[in-house]
Amino acid sequence: MRIGGFVKQSLIDWEGKVAAVIFTKGCNFRCGYCHNPSLVLPELLRQTQDMKEEEVFGFLAKRREWLDGVVISGGEPTLHEDLLPFTQKIKALGLPVKLDTNGSHPEVLQQLIGGRWIDAVAMDIKSSLSLPCYRKVNYTMTASLLEKIQESIRIIKTSGLEYQFRTTVIPRVQSPEEIQNLQKEFSGSHYVIQEFRDGDILDKHIHEYTK
Repeated sequence: MRIGGFVKQSLIDWEGKVAAVIFTKGCNFRCGYCHNPSLVLPELLRQTQDMKEEEVFGFLAKRREWLDGVVISGGEPTLHEDLLPFTQKIKALGLPVKLDTNGSHPEVLQQLIGGRWIDAVAMDIKSSLSLPCYRKVNYTMTASLLEKIQESIRIIKTSGLEYQFRTTVIPRVQSPEEIQNLQKEFSGSHYVIQEFRDGDILDKHIHEYTK
């Protein structure tokens, strides 16, 4: 697994749990508000060395009694062919696993959920589920990718797992109507709206929209 970051203890990445967070390298989306460009852009990925799995698993083994679980985030974890065995190694330590994903690989989600190799999943819904709306946030979006995202939503909703859909609202990028439509479609405790936070983001031009 290509590991770009590791948080040993977090109280905010899995609600109600003390969790370690593993950040994988690489992503197939280019979302302007992304706060992890060093995990996304190839030219930045090359500037940092991958963390060693042994270092991460050594910590998890020592501290597993003090942790409620492990979050695998990114980047986009489902890009990695070794995600399944990586997840299995965490589960072998007796630790529950939560996956953060953009939903672009439903076949990987199905494999992880079907094998009960994850215990919870959080999926980012970038905007209303139409190609023009999604492209305003992620310019790499295609019609085939959007179909995969819709399939991931169906898989997650029927998984029986703890799950959450979430949208980061960017002023003057998503319209109020788009957000209202999302609230209707994902109504209930499984949907969370997140406020855009400024900082070291992928697309510096997004500041022009948020002023």
